[in-house]
Amino acid sequence: MSLTQDFDEIVASLSDDWTDLELDLRIFDETRYVDAAIVLVTCNAQPYSKYDWHWRLVIAHRFGHGASVPAVQLALKLLDDGGMEGEMAVREIRTGRAEVVQMWGRTETVRQEFKHLRAQ
Repeated sequence: MSLTQDFDEIVASLSDDWTDLELDLRIFDETRYVDAAIVLVTCNAQPYSKYDWHWRLVIAHRFGHGASVPAVQLALKLLDDGGMEGEMAVREIRTGRAEVVQMWGRTETVRQEFKHLRAQ
């Protein structure tokens, strides 16, 4: 199974209120590490040093500090298209956090629009 398919299955298995997902990624052919690193920089993969896994991927669902799901999908698709095989492991899933936005001094129409956008 490809890395993209694995990632899509992981995301599909999560409840809708997940906010952050942390995955570890390892490629099987370590001679292609630099090639993979060039692709994975697009989703801000954090390299490990002296560890069994090569990168940590931090993914944000709707907000937060992490790569978006489409950015990670694209990076993994590029790895798949390049013939790089590997595996992923879920390390942490966080759910139920709420975005905090400073609304002091904003008009009521801005507040209502923000509420409407976040309710979807």
